Amino acid sequence: MRKLKCRPLNPGRWLVWGGTALTMIVLPLILTAGFTLTLLSQIGIGIIFALSYNMLLGQGGMLSFGHAVYSGLGAYFTVHALNLISKGSFYFPVTLVPLIGGLAGMVFGVIFGYVTTKKSGTTFAMISLGIGEMVFACSLMFPGFFGGEGGISTNRVVGQPVLGLSYGPGIQVYYLIVGWALACMAAMFAWTQTPLGRMANAVRDNPERAEFVGYDTHMVRFLTLVLSGFFAGIAGGLNSINYEIVSAENVGALRSAGVLLATFIGGAGFFFGPVIGSIVFFSMVTAVGAVTKAWSFYLGLLFLVMVLYAPGGFASLIVMHVPVIKARLMRRLWLPYAATVVTGSVLLTGLISVVEITYHYSLEADTAPAMTLFGFAFKVTDGTPWAVATGLLVGGFIVSRFAWNAVGRAWGDITHVLQDKAAA
Repeated sequence: MRKLKCRPLNPGRWLVWGGTALTMIVLPLILTAGFTLTLLSQIGIGIIFALSYNMLLGQGGMLSFGHAVYSGLGAYFTVHALNLISKGSFYFPVTLVPLIGGLAGMVFGVIFGYVTTKKSGTTFAMISLGIGEMVFACSLMFPGFFGGEGGISTNRVVGQPVLGLSYGPGIQVYYLIVGWALACMAAMFAWTQTPLGRMANAVRDNPERAEFVGYDTHMVRFLTLVLSGFFAGIAGGLNSINYEIVSAENVGALRSAGVLLATFIGGAGFFFGPVIGSIVFFSMVTAVGAVTKAWSFYLGLLFLVMVLYAPGGFASLIVMHVPVIKARLMRRLWLPYAATVVTGSVLLTGLISVVEITYHYSLEADTAPAMTLFGFAFKVTDGTPWAVATGLLVGGFIVSRFAWNAVGRAWGDITHVLQDKAAA
């Protein structure tokens, strides 16, 4: 009789998933500021949205410029459902209301996806962009459903509280988002291990060969988009509960561009890449945006740097260190990395100084020439701040070059060592 062999446990996977869940649960208990709770809620929603987008881009190789359609329409149906519940038209627990958004996203994934997934590559990207613009135009043309430019507002505190949860306090909404985020993350990861998820990879890498072995590439792309629309709709439903308002912005091109940036920055080739990208993206949009008006400049610069020097995203930078750690060679990188951090800090300080001084000078020099930066107060009309900022920028760039060269040499030596061990 043949014995069944159990697949061995993966301690690293359990550690990553357990650490992620524990971090999401504990963070609001450590960081108690109201602004932090708002940021964490945005990140939780963004994680679901970015992972749903990665089902298209990372898993299926489909570059979409209109993914906000599915999250936005899911948000609209959710806000209408909340308003109907508040009127007593039907009963549905608020905890499960995001499912309505998910089903709406799935339905529109069926409607739009069958057409858009007939082609791949640039054609798919352009069609998705066209559908996004069409839906955005409809949001202004049909104010009865979309609410026009003002959008539709709602009240998330509807119905009878279940287990004392009314979702009035922000902390309750946050843990609702965490629960849905963890469930969606697990479901989307499980999908990557299914035959459909594997075939999405095959269609991404070599559609001709996938067709040769008997698979309908159009149907694989279509089913992938439908499932992606479902999870995007859940993100939209949580967004409407969190903000209690939905407007045309939710289906606009900026929302689609935002999820693209978050996914790419984090690393579309890795499952946890969009999670990292969402943390970075929403931290820059919300936290950095609260400090400076030039946040979009820094976000664009970060995207440019990632495209040029780390096209695999932050996740690829983390993964490339795994074999080095296993070979116990990280000690060779500590000194070059420390030098890079120090010199990079000088370069970054100079860059921020030049950008902020220039921004303040161009917009507010006439009315408010004085500004405070890094704890120093000065006037932007004086020459000294400009000279110091330029000196830090140029000097930081020069010394950073030496540090980067040291990092390159260290990685070259480590690569040779790893190759020798592999050959042996």
